[in-house]
Amino acid sequence: MLHSRGLPGAALGALCLTYALGASLGWGSPQLSVFMGDFGLAAAALAAALSCLAYGCAVGGHARPAWLLFGLSSLMVSFGNGTWGWYELVEGTPLPQDSLAEYAFLLFAPLAITGVLVLAQRPRSAAGWLCLLLDGWLVAGSLFTLSWSLALGRTAAGEVGSPLRLALNLAYPVLDILLVSLVVGLRFGGRDGNRAAVHTAMVGLAVTVLCDALFTSPELRVSYHSGELLDAGWFAGSLLLAWAPWSPRWRRPLREHPSVGGLPRRRVATTFSALTPYAAAAVCTAGILYNALGGRPLDRVVAAAACTVGLALILRQGVMLLDNLSLAQELAHKEAHFRSLVQGSSDVIMIAGANGVLSYVSPAALGVYGRDPEELVGGNLLDLVHPEDVDRVLLEVRRFLARGRRAAHRNPGAAEPSARVECRISSGGGEWLHVESTVNRYRDGLILNSRDVTERVILQAQLQHNAFHDPLTDLPNRALFSQRVRAALGARGQQGESGTGVAVLFLDLDGFKAVNDSAGHQVGDELLVQAARRLQGAVRCGDTVARFGGDEFAALVCGPLGRLQVQELAERLRVALSEPYWIGGAELSVAASIGIAFGTPERGPAADPRAATDELMRNADLAMYRAKSEGKGRVVLYTPAMRADLERRTELEERLRVAVREGGFTLLHQPVVDLVNGAVASVEAQARWRSAQGLLLTPAEFLRSAEFGDAATRFSRWLIHEAVAAAVLRRAAAGRIRPAQAPVPVCVRLSAERLCSPGMYEAVVAALRDTGLPATQLVIEVARMGPDALADELGRRLAALRRLGVSTALAGFGAGSGSLGALARLPFDGLKLDRTLVQDLGESALSRTLAGHALRLGRDLGLVTAAEGVDLPRQVSALQELGCRQGQGSAFAPPLDETRLRRALARRVYPLPRPPGPLAPRRPHLAADTRTSGRGEGGPTRVAHHHGASDLPEHRAVAGPGHGPHGETVVPPA
Repeated sequence: MLHSRGLPGAALGALCLTYALGASLGWGSPQLSVFMGDFGLAAAALAAALSCLAYGCAVGGHARPAWLLFGLSSLMVSFGNGTWGWYELVEGTPLPQDSLAEYAFLLFAPLAITGVLVLAQRPRSAAGWLCLLLDGWLVAGSLFTLSWSLALGRTAAGEVGSPLRLALNLAYPVLDILLVSLVVGLRFGGRDGNRAAVHTAMVGLAVTVLCDALFTSPELRVSYHSGELLDAGWFAGSLLLAWAPWSPRWRRPLREHPSVGGLPRRRVATTFSALTPYAAAAVCTAGILYNALGGRPLDRVVAAAACTVGLALILRQGVMLLDNLSLAQELAHKEAHFRSLVQGSSDVIMIAGANGVLSYVSPAALGVYGRDPEELVGGNLLDLVHPEDVDRVLLEVRRFLARGRRAAHRNPGAAEPSARVECRISSGGGEWLHVESTVNRYRDGLILNSRDVTERVILQAQLQHNAFHDPLTDLPNRALFSQRVRAALGARGQQGESGTGVAVLFLDLDGFKAVNDSAGHQVGDELLVQAARRLQGAVRCGDTVARFGGDEFAALVCGPLGRLQVQELAERLRVALSEPYWIGGAELSVAASIGIAFGTPERGPAADPRAATDELMRNADLAMYRAKSEGKGRVVLYTPAMRADLERRTELEERLRVAVREGGFTLLHQPVVDLVNGAVASVEAQARWRSAQGLLLTPAEFLRSAEFGDAATRFSRWLIHEAVAAAVLRRAAAGRIRPAQAPVPVCVRLSAERLCSPGMYEAVVAALRDTGLPATQLVIEVARMGPDALADELGRRLAALRRLGVSTALAGFGAGSGSLGALARLPFDGLKLDRTLVQDLGESALSRTLAGHALRLGRDLGLVTAAEGVDLPRQVSALQELGCRQGQGSAFAPPLDETRLRRALARRVYPLPRPPGPLAPRRPHLAADTRTSGRGEGGPTRVAHHHGASDLPEHRAVAGPGHGPHGETVVPPA
C-alpha cells in the first residue's frame, strides 16, 4: 500500500528531472528547445487546469471555489504559453509587446490569490485579523523592499514615458509578492482539511512565483529564451499543482480539550510562524543594506516600505506580548481548574513509575484509604496490594502494556487503550478495601484512577448468595442443590464403584396446608424455619439440606453409607419433623413423607451429569409422592417399578386424550329396573373403549390411571354430552312410536372431583340447552366423594343442579369413606348401593344386615333406594325383601347398545324372580322436590372454596371371559 501511494510522486519527480535535464542540455536542437519551452509548459499548465477543475467539480464544501480558481489560473498560464509558442514556432517572430499572452500571464496571480484567500483560515477575533494583516504586510513589505532594491527600482526607472508599460512591468512582481505572502500565511494558518493537497498546491504556487521573480530580473529577462533551465521551474510548479488534488489524503485528528466541552482548543503558534515576522524584517534589512553598500542613494520607496515594515514589526511584537500574557493567564486558570478537579475528586489518582514507585498521590487517598498522601509518595505501589492479588495485578498490567504496544503498532495515531484492575488495598485502619482502578500509560509509567468498591463487592456477594439460597430459611435452593448433586455424581463417576455413595431425599410436610390456613401464613413461615433447623441438626456435617419452595425440602447425602444407613437417616428426619412445634404458645403438628433415590455413576464420553442429576431428583420426587399416596408420614425407597408405573400412566393418559379427540369411545346404556313391577325406571350411560379390532372394552384401568388431568375432564364432558344427545334421540323416537309412553331418564355417573372441576356445571347446562332435553330427564350420580375439602364446593354444585331441575344421587354407597357424612351434608335425591354390598347378599347374613340398614337409612331420609351389581336372581329376591326400590345388573340386562336398548324400552318390563312382598309406597324416580338437602328437613348448605382437583368415574367389568391390554375387559354382546 505504501509503495502504491508513492508511485505517482516518484513518477512526477522523474518527469521533472527529465525536463530539467533536457533544458540544461538545450534539448538537442533550438527548434525542440523552443517547442518544449512553449508548448511543453502549455501542456503542463493545461494538465494542472484540468486536474484542478475536475477536482473542484467533484468535491463540495468550502474548498470547491478555491480549486476552480486554481484551475482557471493554470488555464491562463496554459493560454499564455500556447500563444507565446504560436508566435515563436508558427509565426516565426518574437512575442510582441502588449500581446494576449502578457494579459493571460497577468491574470494568473489574481485568480491564484483569490483561491488562496478562499482556503485561508479566517481569524476568530479582531486581534486575529490584526495579526493576519500585520504578518501579511511584514512579508509583503519585506519582499517588496528587497525586490525594489534588486530589480524593481531599475525597471521602474527604465520605463520613462510609458505609464501602461510601467504598470504592467511592476504588476508581475507585486502580485507575485502578494501571492507569496498569502502562501506563507496559509501554511501556518490553514484549515485542518486535506492538508496534503493544500500544501502540495502551495508548494506548486511557490515554485511558480519564484520563477516569476527570477524572470523579472532585467539581466535574466534580457538573456532569456524558451526552453532554458528556468522553464523547468515553471514545469515543476504546474505538475505539482496538477498532482495536488489527488495526493494521498490524511486528516489531522481534532484537537480537543476536556475542559471546553469538546470545542477545538486554542491554536498555539509554531516556532516558524513565531519567527516569520523577524525573518521578514531581516529580508527588509537586507534590501536596505544592499542599497547602502552598493553606493546607491536611499530610495524614497525603499525608505517608506522599510519604515512601514518596522512599524508593523513593533505592533506585531506588542500583540504577541499581549497574546502571551493571555495564554499564561489561561494556562494558569486551566491548571488551577484541573488541580481542583484532581484534589476534589472522590477517586484516588496515583502516578507510578516503571519500577512501581509512586510519584504522586491525590489528597483523596486520605478519605478513601485513610492514609496520608505524602507518606505514600516514594513507596512502592505493590506494597499496598494484598499478597494474594499481587501476581494477578502484575499479570493484568503486563497484558495492558502488551495490548497497548500492539495497538500502537497497528494504528499509530489511535488513542491508547486503558485497563481495569480490581484488587484489595491496605487501608490505614488495617482493613483490606476492594478497589477498582482504571490504568493508563503516563510517560514511562502508569497513572491509576482508583475508587473504593467494597460496598459493591459486598452487595454482589449478597446477591449471589440470595440467588442460590432460600430467603426464608437461608437454606440452599433448587439451583444450588442441583449443582451440588451434579458435582457429587461427577466425583463418584471419577472414583468408580469404590467411591462415595450419593443419595437424594425429598421431604414434604403433611398437614402443612391446614396449619397455614388455620393459623396464618406468618405461623406457617415460622414452622418452616423451625423445620429447616431440625433438618440441619439431624443430618451430618457434610450433607446438604435445601428448600425447594412451599413445604418441600430435600437432602443430599454423600459418603460411604449403605442403603440401610440412609433409610435410618431418613427415618430420623421424619421423626424430627413430626415432633410438635410450639409457635406463639400453641402446639402444632405436621408429618413428613420422604422419598429416597440413590445415584448411579455415569462414565464414558456420553455421560451427561446434568441429565443424571435431573433423573436422580425425579426418582426421589416419585418416591416421595408414592409415600404420600400410601398414607403419608412414611419413608419410601425408589424402585424402577415406580418409573414404569409413571410411564404407563402417562401413556394411558395420552391414549385417553387421543380416544376422546378422535372418537375412540362409544356409549352403552344399562337399564335400571323397578323391583316392584319390573318396569325400566331409568338407564345408566356407560362409556366403552373401541379397540383397534372393533371390540368394546371397559376401560377400568384405563380410566383409573387417568384420574387427574385435563384428559379426564374432557372425557367427562364428552360423556355428559353424548348421554344427553342419545337421550334426546330416544325420546324423539319413542314419541313417534308410542306417544303416550313416559320417557325414561338417563343417569350419568361422575366423581366428586370431576363434578367440581372448572366448567363442568356449564357443560351440563350447555348440553341441556343445545339438545333441548328437559332437566328432569337427567340424573347425575356422584361416586367417590373425594377429600373433605371438596364437600362444600360439591354441595354448591349439587344445589345448583337441583335448582336447574337435574336430579342427584349418591352412587357406590357402602364403599370407601365419607358416605354417611355426604348424606348428612349434601342434597341428594337417591342412594345406590355399591356392588360390594350386593355380591354376597344371598349367602351372607352380614351382607344382608348391612344392606338392610343402608336401605332403611335411605328410606328414612326420603331417598329413592337402588342397588348396582345385581347379577343373580337370589340377589333380586333379597333386595325385594329388604325393600330396595330399584336394581341394576346382569340379572336384568347387561349394558346395551342403542338398538338393543330401544328394544328393551319397547318391551318396558323385565320378569322378576318372584312376586315381591309389600313395599313402601313408591315415589316417582328422583322427581324434583322442594328440599334443599337430601334430608327430610330443610337446612342451609355449607359453602366452601372451589377446588379444581380432577378424577374419573370408575367402571368395573361385570362379565367377560378375557381381559384386554391395560386391564380392559371385553363386553360380550347382550
